[in-house]
Amino acid sequence: MSKTKPAPLPPDTVIGGYRIVRLLATGGFGLVYLALDASGQEVAIKEYLPAALATRATGELLPQVAPDKQALYRLGLRSFFEEGRALAQIAHPAVVGVHNFFRENDTVYMVMDYLRGASLQEFIVAARGRQGKKVLREGTIRSLFDEVLRGLRIVHQHKMLHLDIKPANIFITDDNRAVLIDFGAAREVLNTEGTFVRPMYTPGFAAPEMYRRSAASAGLGPWTDIYAIGACMLSCMQGFPPHDALQRQEKDRLAQALTRLRGVYSEDLLRIVEWCMALDPLSRPQSVFALQRDLAHEATPALPAPSSRWTRLRARLALFGWGRAARIASGNGR
Repeated sequence: MSKTKPAPLPPDTVIGGYRIVRLLATGGFGLVYLALDASGQEVAIKEYLPAALATRATGELLPQVAPDKQALYRLGLRSFFEEGRALAQIAHPAVVGVHNFFRENDTVYMVMDYLRGASLQEFIVAARGRQGKKVLREGTIRSLFDEVLRGLRIVHQHKMLHLDIKPANIFITDDNRAVLIDFGAAREVLNTEGTFVRPMYTPGFAAPEMYRRSAASAGLGPWTDIYAIGACMLSCMQGFPPHDALQRQEKDRLAQALTRLRGVYSEDLLRIVEWCMALDPLSRPQSVFALQRDLAHEATPALPAPSSRWTRLRARLALFGWGRAARIASGNGR
């Protein structure tokens, strides 16, 4: 298979009744487009097209898959389709809305909300640039992840896992909603069944059980996403990702990282992060509900109104040239 990345669909291509406007993002697992529906409403369309398995020439619609990659390509395609079907049943403000999913051009397309705003990762970078004692305030962290956990709890109730929670996949919209985007279940299927040069998980946020390929799905559960939630909270506190889980298994420096944050954040919040990021899955919260209850247990100072919570950070983003431009992350460009 050629190392050339699959070419995106050209502007004005019509698929499933949607007209492609332009490419938004690309990565190892697929491509994301801005498109218009029949009424002229903007949507984001994600196309299943893993670069390790398929290629596509410029101007073509159909991907080319080598015979020895066909079985794995079909496995991932089926998982991606089922993921779209499951997400379409979830209606929650903290979970990206999936309006449609369909097969065409020997692949699958997922039609989602087109979000305007910036990722939590961009907010962390902007806050880190202030070089203050705290990256994000504790009240902001608690409020943000209470919102994220409400959405994640619904996802788990639908017997789904996200499997790629990280700051780049938590989107802060212009109307101040925290939204989980870019689910990774189909990606995990390919990572488990196939042989890839680059893993399809995100070091620092992936739980240790995600690194065990053989019968990996047997060890995955809500606790796997909860590990990533803890890692995201730690990133909001220290301004950069935690150490990779494999590094931690050799020499765990989490305690030292949390010690440096003592006196900056409450002992309760540090304890919650340590609980979520336990290397042993059985030592973590076993459900989102258990974590929600603990996160809300300690009273926190009154939070700013939602409309003003991110005002100063948005101003900082504008300095970096991000502004309030429309964005949606593909989450797989690693």
